[in-house]
Amino acid sequence: MEDHEATRTCARPAPALRRYMGSYVGFDLRGFPAGVHCGPPSRVLTAVISLSGPLEMAAGVGDGSPVTRFGSVAGGLMRRSVAIHHDGRQEGVQVSLTPLGARAVYGMPAAALAHRLVPLEELLGALGVELVDRLRAASTWAARFAVLDELLLRAVGRGVGGDPVSRMRPEVAEAWRRLVAARGCVQVGGVAEELGWSRRYLTERFRGEVGLSPKTFARVLRFEHAHELATTHDPLPWADIATLSGYADQAHLVREWSEFTGRSPTAWRRGEVLLGTG
Repeated sequence: MEDHEATRTCARPAPALRRYMGSYVGFDLRGFPAGVHCGPPSRVLTAVISLSGPLEMAAGVGDGSPVTRFGSVAGGLMRRSVAIHHDGRQEGVQVSLTPLGARAVYGMPAAALAHRLVPLEELLGALGVELVDRLRAASTWAARFAVLDELLLRAVGRGVGGDPVSRMRPEVAEAWRRLVAARGCVQVGGVAEELGWSRRYLTERFRGEVGLSPKTFARVLRFEHAHELATTHDPLPWADIATLSGYADQAHLVREWSEFTGRSPTAWRRGEVLLGTG
């Protein structure tokens, strides 16, 4: 087997940013076979700044989506995996944002970015250019995370979209919180009833803010949980993963996995050369 090295360094954003984003992750992958990595759909929007070569990405795996080169990229919530073409070498920083973070940092609802990959500088302007330049100039992960804190606090402070809290309906924020807390294993109709809305109205307002319907978002959350279990160093059998993730049975998991990744679970595990890197 070819020698390879993978490091992953995580940090929490500054306290004032934690309602808008969940984590910073620095990654450095070297010596892996070239291939296509499936960036799975999840509960968060992601922004990635490359510290090595350009990122070659497509908003779908095996579906003919065009491959685009990015120095830095922002993505919305997805219902399919993103294809990340690589030559076995990747180094960069990933930032995870909540839907409220999309309003706070980008000045737009998360729905405006759903199923899309956009150059980060297109959303942040000169601040985005400065962010990329300073991250690449920094020589340690601690220094890079400090740069993220400083510039993202500036992005929030300049108030591009006004007060993000007041611009998002509290019922939508609460529905998002409940779905995330249950990992998608909750009845959308029940959530709507508890909020005093009809299911149809909740679906319309949720999709208009987040970009996915509550039902689709719940499916993403169940898949996210299954994906976490499947990427551990000692993964459980698929039937156990299905049960723990809230699927009716293994066949249900296989159908959902194939839709979200473009591959069966077995083919995904066989072809995912970055499996186990975190």
